Amino acid sequence: MTNSDQSTLTTDQALKEIKLLVPDHLYRAFHRCVWILVNQTGRSQIEIMEEVIHDFLIKHEC
Repeated sequence: MTNSDQSTLTTDQALKEIKLLVPDHLYRAFHRCVWILVNQTGRSQIEIMEEVIHDFLIKHEC
């Protein structure tokens, strides 16, 4: 997380880290996708990561 990402967080947000172990090609693809979305939308990495987790949980009805 960069300093700019940290500064956009409000003090009432309690973020937790999720550690995922994935093959190298998925790791690179994820970071490439996040980078593209940050640049296309102007949203932060945190917002995009939250969306990924949210979409995963909905997809699997969790």
